Amino acid sequence: MKVTIVGAGNVGASCAEYIAIKGIASEVVLLDIKEGFAEGKALDLYQTATTLGFNTKLVGVTNDYAATANSDVVVITSGVPRKPGMTREELIGINAGIVQTVVTNLLEHSPETKVVVVSNPMDTMTYLALKATGLPKNRIIGMGGALDSSRFKTYLSLALDKPANDIQGMVIGGHGDTTMIPLTRLASYNGTPVHQFLSEAALEKVAADTMVGGATLTKLLGTSAWYAPGASVSYLVASLLHDQNRMIPCSVYLEGEYGESDICIGVPCIIGKNGVESIVDVKLDSAEQEKFQKSAAAVRTMNEALKDVL
Repeated sequence: MKVTIVGAGNVGASCAEYIAIKGIASEVVLLDIKEGFAEGKALDLYQTATTLGFNTKLVGVTNDYAATANSDVVVITSGVPRKPGMTREELIGINAGIVQTVVTNLLEHSPETKVVVVSNPMDTMTYLALKATGLPKNRIIGMGGALDSSRFKTYLSLALDKPANDIQGMVIGGHGDTTMIPLTRLASYNGTPVHQFLSEAALEKVAADTMVGGATLTKLLGTSAWYAPGASVSYLVASLLHDQNRMIPCSVYLEGEYGESDICIGVPCIIGKNGVESIVDVKLDSAEQEKFQKSAAAVRTMNEALKDVL
């Protein structure tokens, strides 16, 4: 099984590292526009194989899309990272052209591949990839919900002082500081609703911390995060390649689900060998549904910036 990752920066390299270490794919190709950069990252990672005990082949190339041929999954991380004070909306004009060019070149060599979009603003870039290629909607997936949900569960773990892997929770809606919706009502600790352990005020703080989770790291690091995004991509890619049928919140194209159409936005999906196998209809209460509608409206506003691209 072959995975191509476009963009050998921090996020792309972390994606490659986790996919290799976990043995998710037999081959990973890193592609970047900077001369020698992807080659160097791939070689550095490959030199950990004997000490870490993995057999995944790692290849780095500079703008050579022929090397990506017959990829089962392609991951697009390329684009300008968000800098302190920069909103995801401000990234649209810069990253839209990059994503459109990249996905077109990838499909020329891997016409049957599934596309995982990481580039920000992620919901808008996922929508762009779908509209620009005309691919079936099940083959274009935005990764954001998986990352947001991992952050949500981390903050719940810290608030509860319990192991993160014993906690279930998900985030839906747009992948943005003001558009994501942590579903605190449905979160649980080993099957028990977390509201039995945490006050309403504590849950509100968890939700607020989750929503600015990316911005918090950007402020601390001076650039976008990479460990958690890379791990979230590897989790999603594993479900795709190995037909695990995991339920993962992803940004996907809606045609009436959750009352929305002609938009890519985060909802819980079953992810398997065909991509999005199905969209799960989680019964939202009235307050959650209202938040989802507002989130969708905000994503549509960002999508309007694509008029000059599509």
